[in-house]
Amino acid sequence: MERAARAAAVLQNLRTTYPDAHCELDHQGAFQLLVATILSAQCTDVRVNLVTPALFKKYPDAESLAAARQEDVEDLVRSTGFFRNKAKNLIAAAKSLVRDHDGKVPRELVPLTQLSGVGRKTANVVLGNAYGIEAGIVVDTHVARLSKRLGLTKHSDPVKVEKDLLKQIPQDAWTLWSHLLIWHGRRRCPARKPDCTHCEVRGLCPSADSPARKLRLKSSAGRARRAKAAKRPASA
Repeated sequence: MERAARAAAVLQNLRTTYPDAHCELDHQGAFQLLVATILSAQCTDVRVNLVTPALFKKYPDAESLAAARQEDVEDLVRSTGFFRNKAKNLIAAAKSLVRDHDGKVPRELVPLTQLSGVGRKTANVVLGNAYGIEAGIVVDTHVARLSKRLGLTKHSDPVKVEKDLLKQIPQDAWTLWSHLLIWHGRRRCPARKPDCTHCEVRGLCPSADSPARKLRLKSSAGRARRAKAAKRPASA
């Protein structure tokens, strides 16, 4: 099956499987989503969602965050990892919003990516989910991994993966595509031990029954048997 046809079939199938797929970062409005997405780098959405209520209570808008002391922001975001750099980026981005955008989050890709801590991925998250603007496809680790497993790209670099996907996914589904693959990646197709047996798109996935996967399963089963044998008490 050619890539575009496979992509269309996967999209339809996952739409049925995950009808409620959405961004799992808790937020109200573009500013909160921008902050949450910056914090989500190298961190789970679950952890970010534990941190942001207190952060947003103390800094509800760009003006208040721009005036914050870095030490105070660091204390609030410490558990998300890389907290010093994240706090620095959050304050710098807020200052740019106040200085250059009247405290509002831009609705265009280029000015968004000029903010501290904001790359194309973060900009796509904000535009697609806060504004409903289909400017690109968010390529996180799940989207990159699943797109490659599904044979929709040969690349691992997010920019190259997105370039391939933009040719195959209808523009009105760019944001949804990311949500669907992220949900599927978390629930069915993790990096290790994907559940191909019960996978809803197994018939569309060239990796499901590939020799490489069978070899990985065989090796994994062998390691499990050896580990189990090692735990057995020695016979008298």
